[in-house]
Amino acid sequence: MADSSFSLKSIAIPAYGPSLLFGFANGAILPVIALSARDLGATPALAGLIIALIGLGSLLANIPAALITSRVGERSALLGASAITIIALLLCIFANHALLLALATLLIGVSTSVFFLARQTYMIEAVPFYMRARALSVLGGVNRIGMFAGPFAGAAVMHFVGLSGAYWVGLAALVASTVLTYYMPDLKVEPRVQSLSAAKPRMARIAREHAGVFMSLGLAVLLISAMRAARQIVIPLWADYIGLSPTATSVIFGLSSAVDMLMFYPAGKIMDDWGRLWVALPCTLIMGISLVIMPFTTTVFAFIVVAMLLGLGNGFGSGINMTLGADASPDHGRTEFLGLWRLISDVGSSAGPFLLSGMTALVSLGAGIALTGGFGFISAAIFWHFLPHARGAKVRDQ
Repeated sequence: MADSSFSLKSIAIPAYGPSLLFGFANGAILPVIALSARDLGATPALAGLIIALIGLGSLLANIPAALITSRVGERSALLGASAITIIALLLCIFANHALLLALATLLIGVSTSVFFLARQTYMIEAVPFYMRARALSVLGGVNRIGMFAGPFAGAAVMHFVGLSGAYWVGLAALVASTVLTYYMPDLKVEPRVQSLSAAKPRMARIAREHAGVFMSLGLAVLLISAMRAARQIVIPLWADYIGLSPTATSVIFGLSSAVDMLMFYPAGKIMDDWGRLWVALPCTLIMGISLVIMPFTTTVFAFIVVAMLLGLGNGFGSGINMTLGADASPDHGRTEFLGLWRLISDVGSSAGPFLLSGMTALVSLGAGIALTGGFGFISAAIFWHFLPHARGAKVRDQ
């Protein structure tokens, strides 16, 4: 029976402090990696490829990250991920060739995968089921807050020391995250009753035993991830298409992100109180509708409204991927399951921009955006069919 006296405030600093700082560090450095690549002589195409290595690193690291976290534990994995990112940022600062910068971005992707897998596993074990969605939504939310604030801090320091200032800001945040993780006591986790001699399940066995949930809810999560990744490209591309300036585009993107951040706690509370379906549906349908109607916006006001609606839908789904993965994961082999779950999500994140680009090249930008919006309706249908409709019901394997 869950402890009804449990409060998220009791674990706020050890649970969310490192995530906030990790997101802050990433927010500070991501806007300047392409600029660093260009300063090192990379072509625009190569600079884009170097940035893409972050996603590739995360994608490739999901399975190894699960195996490592399962072996060394969540706290050690968190410390290792922060250490890897610190090394990567030092490489960014002192890189004298684009290849060194490429190696650094690949390491950032690897460490990001390890960090968030370990953080998710940590939270699942520490938080009772009746507060799980709120806990994971807040986890996603504090990372969003860090990502939102990081660029401003990076810009302020760059004003005085140049491009490397953003990396020094990220480095300082990661050192603080590492120290916080090291000195904070382990979260109190009730031991689970299971055989101590039980062997760790292999990845292939986990994939086979849970194939139903991976092919149903996993597909919906993949489509959500594709929409989310495309969203970051859709807003600036359509803004440029209708003739908005870069400054106006940045402001509109910021407004969309601000609405996004406002929704993470309400989304988690709705999932806990009413069930996962009643966040999964609004998230997918609002994002799908927003993307489908965006090609019809030809004025600034209409575009702002749709961009903010898109942010609302994305924010409504804060933590949904992690929560569904947590609900479906088994007690024995949980970390391995979550590694596969993150792999599915990252495949969607990687594929989304490519599908958008392909449809844009073949037909038009508007068609590419509308196609991406269609993912929302498909994932909504999957959720309606496979997610429990009863209040408080858990996700089961299909």
